[in-house]
Amino acid sequence: MIEKRSILFVTGTRADFGKLEPLALIARKAGHKVSFFVTGMHMLPGYGLTKNEVHRVPDVSVVEFLNQREGDPQDIIFAKTVIGFSDYLKIEKPDLVVVHGDRVEAMATALVCATNYIRCAHIEGGEVSGTIDEIFRHCNTKLAYCHFVSSQTARRRVVAMGETEESVYVIGSPELDTHSASSGVTMEQVCERYAIPFEDYGIAVFHPVTSEAENMGQQAADLFGALVDSGRNFVVIRPNNDPGSAAILDVIATLPAARFRVLPSMRFTHFSELMRNASVIIGNSSTGVREAPFLGIPSLDIGTRQTNRALSSSVFQALASNRTAILTFLRDTWNMPFPASPEFGEGRAAENFIATLSEPGFWTQSLQKNFIDPSEGQT
Repeated sequence: MIEKRSILFVTGTRADFGKLEPLALIARKAGHKVSFFVTGMHMLPGYGLTKNEVHRVPDVSVVEFLNQREGDPQDIIFAKTVIGFSDYLKIEKPDLVVVHGDRVEAMATALVCATNYIRCAHIEGGEVSGTIDEIFRHCNTKLAYCHFVSSQTARRRVVAMGETEESVYVIGSPELDTHSASSGVTMEQVCERYAIPFEDYGIAVFHPVTSEAENMGQQAADLFGALVDSGRNFVVIRPNNDPGSAAILDVIATLPAARFRVLPSMRFTHFSELMRNASVIIGNSSTGVREAPFLGIPSLDIGTRQTNRALSSSVFQALASNRTAILTFLRDTWNMPFPASPEFGEGRAAENFIATLSEPGFWTQSLQKNFIDPSEGQT
């Protein structure tokens, strides 16, 4: 009989929650005690107060922690999260903490786990992007006890960073589990709930790049200016709250409401259905390089935020300043179907995750990490 464990998922954004929820649901179904530590953008009204999405998950416990004021720099957010999460772990001692990706909240909580010798699993390590997010992601890899990665390529990178082969598990990207099944809602319901007035549309999501914060306003003006000139309709999801977001929001505020429906966030199931029916996806969100190829939707990756992240033939690249490339993409690929890409998995990440947790050996790996030199090989 498999011993039931206490598993705590850390979520700071609408994006990472969409990846963690399938893992939490299957862990709960397997009989484990599941809880969420909710912080970051989830707690901010200006970004849709998405903590409410976490509270809708049945039969899990949720603890909230406000780790920032609007405009706080990332180092301050990091420090506040370390203090808050450390205090929380004085009350609760989970058997496993699960963090995702490259956000500062994940790095802060992974650090607390490492210093307190608590098992920490990192989701989607070993990926590259070329921005400070990549630095955070690799820091999380070195802090974590084990790694649930999306591809064999990511696995090789994690092993190259000195992690043991036995601690790295290829499961695919968890959010694809949701997109591989029916969303459970219709487009009519999506349009009604979010007051989307058009049937033919693209999706635009443009986040700040922290190392380019000083010119994000100009990049946003260039990108959205091209979208306006295209004559197409777009659903625009507001950016995250990294440095540079205010300048992007200033540009978004000027978009003509008749053709641009701007939303702070969406329920994940509704966003999934919105994507399935989109003609294109454009911007610099991971949505364009992961979910879009999986669904066979053409996407245009803008700028440097997702550099070298995906190889699918449905993903195109352009700088925000390249108006011609943007308009050509919209003209030539609008509503063009592409073969579904399995680059980041086939929609069975949750199954792979729970199978790993069911292995007794998973829980007996040493909490004392050692660097494994790739040049010496592993046995």
